Amino acid sequence: MTYPAFFDQAPTITMHDRLAEFLGASGDGMLTYRYIDAVRLAGHSCPTVAGAWLMTRRALQMLYPDQIPERGAIDVMFSSAQDEGVTGVIASVVGLVTGAAGPGGFKGIGGNFNRQNLLHFAGDFPGEARFARSDTGAEAYLRMHMQRVPGDPRIDELLRAGLAGRATPEEKKEFASLWQQRVKRILIDHADDTELIGVIV
Repeated sequence: MTYPAFFDQAPTITMHDRLAEFLGASGDGMLTYRYIDAVRLAGHSCPTVAGAWLMTRRALQMLYPDQIPERGAIDVMFSSAQDEGVTGVIASVVGLVTGAAGPGGFKGIGGNFNRQNLLHFAGDFPGEARFARSDTGAEAYLRMHMQRVPGDPRIDELLRAGLAGRATPEEKKEFASLWQQRVKRILIDHADDTELIGVIV
């Protein structure tokens, strides 16, 4: 698989997963996720996927400031419905990293390692998403401000041309390049930008 080099430069997220350790998938239960994992899951790289990646990272930093986050022990709720806007895409990335799943998630083994019903939608709270630890109840409310990193003005016209089937091969390449340039700026230049990923106090 070939992909833009900056994917490997994006921040990684390391989790501890008791289920992975218990079943021998990881000897110490440590799992390190990379942005390319989110891209493979979503099937594409875009500002939404990048924002979801950084929002998840920021939430975990807040909930586990001095320790490795525990995968499968985090309850996540979104203020929007699952099929509203890009909420479903964001939730899939969040679920990948945190292990949180909806009704179709893993039910656990003997009352342990449950991942089911840890992902919720249409909640009534400020912000875009609420992350909560199941052990301590600590919570983090966050919102993505993707307009903080605007795209190149040429993207819209190139997008329309591509969708209409009238873009030249050169225009298609230019569109893809400009699209990923914005994603790169989000992931690399604004990885710790508190105005991009806002915390709701």
